[in-house]
Amino acid sequence: MNNNNLSACSLCPRKCGADRLHGKTGVCGVPAAPVIARAAAHYWEEPCISGEKGSGAVFFSGCSLKCVFCQNYEISTELKGVELDVPRLRQIFRRLEDEGVHNINLVNPTHYAAAIAEALETPPGIPVVYNCGGYEDPETLKMLEGKIQIYLPDMKYRDAAAAAKYSAAPDYPERAAAAITEMFRQTGPFVIEDGIMQSGVLIRHLILPGLLENSKAVIDWVAENFKPDEVLFSLMSQYTPHGRAQDYPEINRRVTQAEYDEIMTYMEESDIENGFFQELSSAGEEYIPDFDFTGIDF
Repeated sequence: MNNNNLSACSLCPRKCGADRLHGKTGVCGVPAAPVIARAAAHYWEEPCISGEKGSGAVFFSGCSLKCVFCQNYEISTELKGVELDVPRLRQIFRRLEDEGVHNINLVNPTHYAAAIAEALETPPGIPVVYNCGGYEDPETLKMLEGKIQIYLPDMKYRDAAAAAKYSAAPDYPERAAAAITEMFRQTGPFVIEDGIMQSGVLIRHLILPGLLENSKAVIDWVAENFKPDEVLFSLMSQYTPHGRAQDYPEINRRVTQAEYDEIMTYMEESDIENGFFQELSSAGEEYIPDFDFTGIDF
């Protein structure tokens, strides 16, 4: 395995310094070897990612963000998953490609970037998607340059107080901004062929209940920093309380119709032209797969 940054881990903005090479765990909760909970075709991404054949989603366990509302809490925090070595991870990529998916979709890969870089030394014949929470270090992303064709980051917050309260990351706004800027530097403007994304950056934002000014600030940031034909933007309304959201009454509910309408109107009046949005009725459990080790051979 590529040992860069892992004896005193600095892969993510936490820079916690854990010796993950020798089994120590840091903020992400896991040692160096990849742990995954599912590897299979996934049909619930944006249409240009999932298409008709599905996206080859590999769900990694552990997380350097601590979002209290995480819908993948079972793997991000409770760490359900199977530990694999790099050759086995590479085999999983190859199997997914052989099954005919549109891309290899690395879901929450940040803390395994070194192993992923090694696994991708032999590149697949289809695009690789880096599907992350946006809390990334540009130097780590540079390690992946040329290996990742599509970046699919969240821009969760422009509100530092909300980022601190709900994800334990007060520096999230500036970290995500720097990371997305680096992602765009690597890929350039998005390319879609026959309805399927081949390269570029697709920025996601999940509307959180009560945090409308935060959502508006995210929309403003995207509109101010990118031209309409440079990145795609996906506005998501699927928020459903999960994880420890019950401990935060103000977000322990779904987004209301009035909140949704206000943000939709704001986006429509912005300079953002290319992307996707979810109907409010999309909020539900169907977006959460079963983390039952599908696609992982013990």
